[in-house]
Amino acid sequence: MYDEQLLSEVTLKAKQWLGEGYDDATKAEVERMLNNDDKTDLIESFYKNLEFGTGGLRGIMGAGSNRMNIYTVGMATQGLANYLKEAFKDLEQIKVIVGHDVRNNSRLFAETVANIFSANGIKVYLFEGPRPTPEVSYAIRLLGCQSGVNITASHNPKEYNGYKAYWDDGAQVVSPHDVNIIDNVNRIQDVSEIKFEGNPDLIEIVGENIDAQYIEQIHTLSLSPDIDKRQHDLKIVYTPIHGVGRDIVPRSIMRWGFDNIIHIPEQDVMSGDFPTVVQPNPEMRSAMEMAIAKAEEVQADIALASDPDADRISVVFKNNKGEYDLVNGNQIQLIFHYYLITRNAELGRLNRDRDYIVKTIVTSETISRIAKKQGIKLYDCYTGFKWIATVMRDLEGTSARYLGGGEESYGFLPEDFCRDKDSVSSIPLMCEIAAWAKDRGQTMNEMLIELYKTYGYSKERGISVVRTGKSGAEEIVAMMKNFRENPMKEIDGSPVVLIKDFQLLEQKDLKTGKVEKIDMPTTSNVLQYYTEDGTKVSIRPSGTEPKIKFYIEVHDVNWDGNDYDAKNDWGDAKLDRIAHDLGIA
Repeated sequence: MYDEQLLSEVTLKAKQWLGEGYDDATKAEVERMLNNDDKTDLIESFYKNLEFGTGGLRGIMGAGSNRMNIYTVGMATQGLANYLKEAFKDLEQIKVIVGHDVRNNSRLFAETVANIFSANGIKVYLFEGPRPTPEVSYAIRLLGCQSGVNITASHNPKEYNGYKAYWDDGAQVVSPHDVNIIDNVNRIQDVSEIKFEGNPDLIEIVGENIDAQYIEQIHTLSLSPDIDKRQHDLKIVYTPIHGVGRDIVPRSIMRWGFDNIIHIPEQDVMSGDFPTVVQPNPEMRSAMEMAIAKAEEVQADIALASDPDADRISVVFKNNKGEYDLVNGNQIQLIFHYYLITRNAELGRLNRDRDYIVKTIVTSETISRIAKKQGIKLYDCYTGFKWIATVMRDLEGTSARYLGGGEESYGFLPEDFCRDKDSVSSIPLMCEIAAWAKDRGQTMNEMLIELYKTYGYSKERGISVVRTGKSGAEEIVAMMKNFRENPMKEIDGSPVVLIKDFQLLEQKDLKTGKVEKIDMPTTSNVLQYYTEDGTKVSIRPSGTEPKIKFYIEVHDVNWDGNDYDAKNDWGDAKLDRIAHDLGIA
């Protein structure tokens, strides 16, 4: 049974896609949906316009206003081009870089974007083939571009594609440009307004010249080149999970001096169908099964993966039981920050007056303890690398030195010449950390235990509740509303002592009743609970996927370092109980 008014509206909207300006394949797909007795596809494809948000577009590919296709991509690009010509009207020549991943239709969409920019008089550097998302960010700064676009849906399932827009600092757009771009995109009401016919004279193909400079600059991040040479035969398993990291990540690893890279041939195949995995998300164990199996087969020191657009990193090493296990995103962040701070201190390079690190508000508070104990400035920001990049931009040109920044969702950035999470630099750095630990007679797991013993034990779990379609979006809104209007009073028996609401930019101390303002650049739909025993629960809807995310972390700051397995069991049991309390177990 369908809502008759909604069905009437989407039918009228769909019929407009049968008119002039749309290609025959699109018209045929729309006709199929209109003639189908089951109207689900029709409604999902047309009940709204695919929204150009602050990060760009992301959606299922297909015909329709709520799908990724050359027309929704075209409207986004025409709107962005219009705004660029307004924002940089005094420049003689506006320049942009355009890249794409390996997904189906990614090259088509990238060429569509390049044609539209060039048709609007904008100079376009178009990558010759698939490239990492962070390399697009790097190229913006290298080539002095005013903007950039990367066609990618990151680690989403194969049905998806996306459109990431960047500004002249190499970061994804933030205020006021994000809102202004959205306004310009929303003004495009008809495909006739899109300039699809490109100007070849304004499109320049780029590739290896940028790759080589990128890899060389990444190598300058090495803190232990002598150790890398000594441990050159470190056993490293690497998989790109069918993505763009296939060629450039091994090149980057080898530039650091490591020459024992073990591949998984089946996953070295670049394919938008991601044939060996259900979903190419390196956060999921299922996507890492082949890497874990290969690590067991060769008894690797470490196994690593990048996601399809090579911005995220996944790490596997032996746990306390001698089994290869997936390291969670918070532990990846802990390891990076621990090494960068510790190694800089060993080398006499740590400057506590100017060095700083960045994390997101949903990432482990153990990083805060590391920063505090080491006297390093820590900046907490919203989820998403555009906010980490905002901190970097605000401090650029000052004496402050960026050491690293990341978020629990498996993204880290160890450099300042790029402004998005970067596996091409993070993976060789993680190899160096493994070499550093081995040089000191430690496994990676023993190093992690040492970290917890020094700074306190923590365990984290992310749980995503997926709710698809129109009804799912409404359910997510209702869930957030309920958590705000009926706040939890205790979690796993421990009283809630502090609630932070980033939509209101207010925090309330439940012991004193005192309400204070939160100093953040803008509002965000995030709610956090802090308990008396150190538990932290963060809740937010995803900005790119149809899900609501729960981030749970538990702590024992006084752990003595003994019986790590028992402590992990304690953490797992506590996380299970909290998930039950939240109603998401």
